[in-house]
Amino acid sequence: MGHSYKTPLLTVSDAGLYCADGDFHVDPWQPVDRALITHAHADHARQGSAHYLATDAAGPVLRHRLGDITLEGIAYGASRAINGVTVSFLPAGHVPGSAQIRIERGGEVWVVSGDYKLAPDGLSEPFEPVACHTFITESTFGLPVFRWPDQAEVARDINAWWRDTREAGMIAMLGAYSLGKAQRVLSMLDPAIGPILTHGAVGAITDILRAQGYPLPDTIPVTPDTKAADYPGALVVAPPGALGSTWARRFGKISTATASGWMRLRGVRRRRGLDRGFVLSDHADWDALNRAVAETGASRVMVTHGYTDVFSRHLAAQGLQAEVLGTQYGGDEAEDGPPEAAA
Repeated sequence: MGHSYKTPLLTVSDAGLYCADGDFHVDPWQPVDRALITHAHADHARQGSAHYLATDAAGPVLRHRLGDITLEGIAYGASRAINGVTVSFLPAGHVPGSAQIRIERGGEVWVVSGDYKLAPDGLSEPFEPVACHTFITESTFGLPVFRWPDQAEVARDINAWWRDTREAGMIAMLGAYSLGKAQRVLSMLDPAIGPILTHGAVGAITDILRAQGYPLPDTIPVTPDTKAADYPGALVVAPPGALGSTWARRFGKISTATASGWMRLRGVRRRRGLDRGFVLSDHADWDALNRAVAETGASRVMVTHGYTDVFSRHLAAQGLQAEVLGTQYGGDEAEDGPPEAAA
């Protein structure tokens, strides 16, 4: 698709991605009057804006995280006119409720991907490619080394580790970001192996999503009175930052693991002192990033957060107009990466 306009539909202001014609921001990092939000991870959804617009499915978690906000919900695929600019939210497949935002002005179409993955996880609304002229894409894992195994294979490995840990008389503790990754992992577990416990941060989000109808197993919240002896053979899902903490030590002898795309990098598991590492990411891998760009038909691609230089050069070598777009997004999993020198 080709299109040319004198003024860009989106620019980067001090507050974030800004549409001057519509007078709104997308995932702003400073408080603004009108914020369109792709998903509820902390680097994309911040406090202080006067008005928020997000998918109906993202609303409950956004309210939980941001408090008493003025939030308007929108259904996937529905269109909304804002000062003559038409916007719509399409599934991003990243986490439950996540969206790409399509922005159209007089036939010119831009899409802001937010964070996304193409492989369906059985929980998030599956990614839908959106035709556009300009595609603003993440590149959290924009290196050829990042290629993900099949989710069913990872599920088998996680459950086998849990069984082995139970048979060794220990508690299994799995680190997973509290929104998205934790619920995805929970949906992959075999509850017949033993009880499933959750850290408070994980449990709060899980309860909200379960109440929305997302298929999640029964879980037991960890409280100050929780004792490992009461739950032999249990698996505990907690934010990665809780592993190795005083909170974790209440469980006595444990086997620790993390589910993360960063586990694809050699040595990361060892440096973090983990017993196991499972390659599982809520972001697109190298092949999926390339496929997503191709399926948009965009002639211009703006690359943000992650391996931006490598991925934009790769796209330019294919004849696309590709450039790095500087933003303050960090890839959602601040607790989970990027490791060491990874950007």
